[in-house]
Amino acid sequence: MMGEQKTDVVILGAGTAGFQAMAQLRRAGRDVLMFDGGTLGTTCARVGCMPSKVAIQIGEDLHRGRHAFGEDGISGGDGLTLDRAAALRRVRALRDGFVKKTNARTVDAMEPGRLIRHHGRFVEPTVLEAGGERYRFDTAVIATGSRPVLPPSWVERLGDRLLHTDMLFEQETLPDRIAVVGLGAIGLELGQALSRWGITVTGFDLQETIAGLVDPVARDAALAALRQSFPIHLGLAADPQVTADGIAMDTPNGPVIVDAVIAAMGRRPNLDGLGLDALGIETDKRGMPEYDPATMRIGKTPIFFAGDVNGDRAVLHEAADEGRIAGWNVARADAPTRFRRKVPLGVVFSDPNIATVGPVADIVASPDTVVGTAAMTANGRATVLGQTGGVLRVYGRKTDGRLLGASLIGVHAEHLGHLMAWAVQAGTTVYDTLSMPFYHPVVEEALQNALRDLAGQVGKPVDVPWDLIPEDATPLAAD
Repeated sequence: MMGEQKTDVVILGAGTAGFQAMAQLRRAGRDVLMFDGGTLGTTCARVGCMPSKVAIQIGEDLHRGRHAFGEDGISGGDGLTLDRAAALRRVRALRDGFVKKTNARTVDAMEPGRLIRHHGRFVEPTVLEAGGERYRFDTAVIATGSRPVLPPSWVERLGDRLLHTDMLFEQETLPDRIAVVGLGAIGLELGQALSRWGITVTGFDLQETIAGLVDPVARDAALAALRQSFPIHLGLAADPQVTADGIAMDTPNGPVIVDAVIAAMGRRPNLDGLGLDALGIETDKRGMPEYDPATMRIGKTPIFFAGDVNGDRAVLHEAADEGRIAGWNVARADAPTRFRRKVPLGVVFSDPNIATVGPVADIVASPDTVVGTAAMTANGRATVLGQTGGVLRVYGRKTDGRLLGASLIGVHAEHLGHLMAWAVQAGTTVYDTLSMPFYHPVVEEALQNALRDLAGQVGKPVDVPWDLIPEDATPLAAD
């Protein structure tokens, strides 16, 4: 007969969201069990943001070295090369260090018996089955994460020549010709990095944009900059076909032959096999339940839904917030708190960086939005760095100059994006922001120029320059 254990809360998934939820619940004195039968260490540390940044840095170091040799009196040559096998070992070594540090403060710090190394499946509204045992609970957090989208026909057709982010860095080496299909953050970052590793990369996306950019000016600037690293084909439904010479990828200029394909077409929530039907939860045609992003609660059930599994804001800081929200509310399920979510912030660590702030699609579509623009070519610091590609686009409300968001393409845009996100979340106006100090020469001066362009289009005229504050006045905010 199958044994049964009683606990207050079960958490499915030992990732960022799951551990943040557990921390809240343990502080509240709840009895918690966590279930995960997969590889430990979080998506970010194992296969996502951290190892990819190592690969990007290797490519950037090579690129900067090749640019410097033969210029500015630096002797050498443009013959810098990379041992790809050694580079991949370097990525794995640093990755293993990130995973070790992550596990040290999470799974390794857990009380014995609190982590069940099996996947869980709901079999009754308050019963979970895992590893041949049953666990009766009061409330649950589903935080099972996601996995790469892989077309089944490609898996069958390409075999081990189809790569994805969850196994890319496990390769002993990489071939000379690679197609990257899907040019969101992951595809762009890997495509550019591997092209700088000396691999011939060709990029494809079904959409007519990259990195989800909806502002056409920002999109065109990003495309112009990224196409200097590798060819990009948009609006094409990629259909890799195996030939005698390799894998053929159709383009408007004829087929391109590659040795492998990296699928970067997004990630799929890990919902299979959870037994959501046993919970009486309704799901849509994708198998997704409806939940409240302000509480993380699914309907009026005692089930909470956090992290990449909900397919909403699939980035680490959002997963951490969602785990904390879920954990807080599980401990107070009778009266859950609605939390205001942070301003959306996205960063692509390409060269140049791509940063987006706010719900840009809604902002750009609104007739009440005005846009301030600054080209990076005019920035002195970017010129010194030899990275003048891109454009900054900042959005404000026409009536009062309140900042709404931004699309930022340029060197150090990862930092400019944070500045804009903080300003937007604080509810500041363009005038308030211009009253802040801007040093010279820095990339932030390009943001200052974009804000000045925006200020000229909103609010009422003022009697003094926008960036100066009279002693007897409050900061220059519009009414």
